[in-house]
Amino acid sequence: MLSPAGIINKKHRKGFTLVEVVVASLLLAAAMVPILQALTAAHVSSVTIEQRTRSLALAQAKLDKIKARSIYGYTGSFTESNTSLDGSYLCNVVDTSISSNLRKITVSVGYDENGNGALTSGEVEVTLATYIANRW
Repeated sequence: MLSPAGIINKKHRKGFTLVEVVVASLLLAAAMVPILQALTAAHVSSVTIEQRTRSLALAQAKLDKIKARSIYGYTGSFTESNTSLDGSYLCNVVDTSISSNLRKITVSVGYDENGNGALTSGEVEVTLATYIANRW
């Protein structure tokens, strides 16, 4: 409502001023930066955890196959280098003879990030080791 001098009565004023809108927008933009950084970090961590979990499952499966093969084929070597498992995951197996009836098997599995077909130390996600014995 207009007063006699033509000034708007402040009781009936509705909405926001341009300054209020700009300040609110700046506060919202400033709050979005750390939120987006946190979301990006969470996504990267999620991908890493997924790769490690997949590597662990593949390493355990490889170790189980070696243990099953060792029952009837103990004399053969189990050593492998850069064997492809499930796409971009690579596996290295080291077969170390402890004695004539005991061997240490070490399985390393990781995601081949650089795609060179070789598992380097920075790409190893999981290493499992076990001993197998000649049962017969």
